[in-house]
Amino acid sequence: MKRDIAGVTLAMAMVPAMGLAQEVGVCDWRSSAASIVEPWEEHSRTFSDGKVRVALLDTLEPAATAVHVLILSPPYDELGARQCRVLSHHDTSGFSNADFSTLDATYDPVVGLTFEIAVEVMGAVGPEDRTLRFTLNQATGGIGASLQ
Repeated sequence: MKRDIAGVTLAMAMVPAMGLAQEVGVCDWRSSAASIVEPWEEHSRTFSDGKVRVALLDTLEPAATAVHVLILSPPYDELGARQCRVLSHHDTSGFSNADFSTLDATYDPVVGLTFEIAVEVMGAVGPEDRTLRFTLNQATGGIGASLQ
């Protein structure tokens, strides 16, 4: 897998059998503008006529699990702002790496937007290339995620 973030290694595994899951949380310290991977134009994309933005985040620490995905999307709040969510590997621990150039999206009116991006997680014997799949329902704001 192409490394977007030099020097980032992996220390935490996503093993579905162990009950760990990708977690979507409300934006917090992870979603600081300072965490958007540079250059921004290569690590941020819009979808759905600009209503949805997905960006790659690198929080620097903890170095081994510092990569997260930022999602700005409808629904809008009473001030007209989009919801802000951060997709992490487990709790506030991120992935070891993600190749943003592989980000792809499809739309199904029943499911909503479905995104896929290549990520790296630690398996039982070392780093493993995986695919992170997440769905977004813009009407409800629901986001679901799984590793493939």
